[in-house]
Amino acid sequence: MQNGDLLATKRDGLSFGRLGEGWVHLCVDMQRMFAEETPWTAAWMPRVLPTVVALVELAPERSIFTRFVPPRSFENVQGTWRRYYERWQMMTRERLDSDMIELAPPLRRFVPPARTFDKLVYSPWFDGRLWAQLSRLSVDTLVISGAETEVCVLSTVLGAIDLGFRVIIATDAICSSADSTHDAMLEIYHSRFGMQVETASSAEILEAA
Repeated sequence: MQNGDLLATKRDGLSFGRLGEGWVHLCVDMQRMFAEETPWTAAWMPRVLPTVVALVELAPERSIFTRFVPPRSFENVQGTWRRYYERWQMMTRERLDSDMIELAPPLRRFVPPARTFDKLVYSPWFDGRLWAQLSRLSVDTLVISGAETEVCVLSTVLGAIDLGFRVIIATDAICSSADSTHDAMLEIYHSRFGMQVETASSAEILEAA
């Protein structure tokens, strides 16, 4: 379990070379309901959006946008998700403007050739559909951007690690609502996942594509 030890002093940078041919940009939940004034606003999202756009522009056909889709009502989910959506009933689909689930406007123009992938939980790997899509495309490397650093981005990263993908996090293209937990999460990637997660600026990633 000590896979971070060999690179414990490593900071940002592509430690394992250029991207190669089998890479995809997986952009996590850059949606209106997080970018605009709602109870779930991610305050940093407007700040990182131009950087996300630059990553997509490199190769729109290699970009997949995940979208977090709330249930129609809290009564449509079970377990702790029901408790969660009882608290956030204003964000269920019976109350939320349906267009708020869409991508932030600067990203919509890339679809197609970019694709969207809808999910009902934090992780895009939950039901196996995304893994199957990427396997058919012989994808071995994921460049990850989006929101939020310590929630859906984290869930995306951990699932990708378990599936054996090379994971590259674009540090200036992820965002959170809290500086402290964003910074703490990057420190965890550096200190505990050095053999499986690389953190790099978008400029370095673009140069290595």
